Amino acid sequence: MKFSKITEIRGVCFVEKAYKGTNRLITGIVFGVLTFWLFAQAMVNVVPAVRADLGVAPATVNIAISITALFSGIFIVAAGGIADKIGRKKITNLGLILSIAGSLLLVLANGAILLIIGRILQGLSGACIMPSTIALMKAYFEGAERQRALSYWSIGSWGGSGVCSLLGGAIATYMGWKWIFIFSIIFAVLALWLIKDTPESKVENTKKTKFDVSGLIVFIITMVALNIFITQGSKIGWTSWITIVLAVVTIIGALVFIKVEKGKSNALIDFDLFKNAPYSGATVSNFLLNAVAGTLIVANTYVQEGRGFTSFQSGMLSIGYLIAVLSMIRVGEKILQKVGAKKPMIWGTLLTIIGVGVMGLTFLPDLVYTVVVFIGYALFGLGLGIYATPSTDTAVSNAPDDKIGAASGIYKMASSLGGAFGVAISATVYAMISNTNGVHAAATGGIIANVAFAAIALLSIIFMIPNNTGKKGLK
Repeated sequence: MKFSKITEIRGVCFVEKAYKGTNRLITGIVFGVLTFWLFAQAMVNVVPAVRADLGVAPATVNIAISITALFSGIFIVAAGGIADKIGRKKITNLGLILSIAGSLLLVLANGAILLIIGRILQGLSGACIMPSTIALMKAYFEGAERQRALSYWSIGSWGGSGVCSLLGGAIATYMGWKWIFIFSIIFAVLALWLIKDTPESKVENTKKTKFDVSGLIVFIITMVALNIFITQGSKIGWTSWITIVLAVVTIIGALVFIKVEKGKSNALIDFDLFKNAPYSGATVSNFLLNAVAGTLIVANTYVQEGRGFTSFQSGMLSIGYLIAVLSMIRVGEKILQKVGAKKPMIWGTLLTIIGVGVMGLTFLPDLVYTVVVFIGYALFGLGLGIYATPSTDTAVSNAPDDKIGAASGIYKMASSLGGAFGVAISATVYAMISNTNGVHAAATGGIIANVAFAAIALLSIIFMIPNNTGKKGLK
């Protein structure tokens, strides 16, 4: 298919396309997103199986779980910006190839080395896939059609995170956990095939700019120091000089990064994007609600260690989450078009708070607690399903066309880093409390941390998202 013409605005060439997005493109993108949010994230539900099979320490498995989202979060903004320049389809394809390579290493793993390397490659694949696929949807869909396409993207993302608990547990129990990543390879190959005929989408900038290497280096150092501080602080010792140095590096790194990036024409993170209140509200709340993913590792680990569930049984507890999130994403899209983004984002977050909160009632007897957790998962999924499309559309529709890849990268960086730190913090809280007060108290403590994340997300929506944002497909 051919493009009609190129228009130059302030030194930036915009390709005006004749191509219209198709259901085949949507399906390919959803399959690509699933390789990260379904298969890569399924690791949170198979912790005991991985530890037993590979003979690795619990701390190593926790690193393997969080490092994927960490690497995705670190590189996702850079990948989004590069996609704008060299092609969103190219970067999507690169992400799918990295996903295949990472999954293959996990299939071949017999110890910690291939496990960690494979998880890093999966993180890099997510960094490429997420912003570039969102940018493709904005490039080739408009108005209500864009919102429909983003709903399916959200089904792959939020729905995939729901399916991972059920499917991951079932595969680990009946086929072995490595089969999770064999299926990931199959989905990635299908995604490559489905999007192969899609025209390239990129912005031809006539002003040559160098990549922000210094910003990326400072950002990597800061994020890695923070992640090690969170995941290993209790093991190293909170008063150890190593832990203190990590905390100092994190604080100084964050301050240096903000100072260095401001005013740069090629900044890794364009802080001017955050002057747009709806974009900021969507991104901040997205970070915090993805941090609530820590609930999955707390609840799944607790019911297996404290209540004697198998991986499959713990996965079955979340089937209500799966059904709710998949069924409500399109509903959230329709609510968005009628009343705007703010109300469904608030309603969804409130339901999430309630759903997650009841999972902390670990004093309840086995049968009652099982029923309560099942209901809690369903409310959790109901809330995220309503929230998903209004939030994503708010971020996408309020981003400038020439920076959509970078803006999408920042928005999805919030998802990945939120998930990484939410899981790391929740796992750390659970481990610390379980060592002194047992698994029941540990589960309650871990759940309280996730309720706090959701409560702050609610405040960010209330104060930063204007009324009528996104109503009837408008900005």
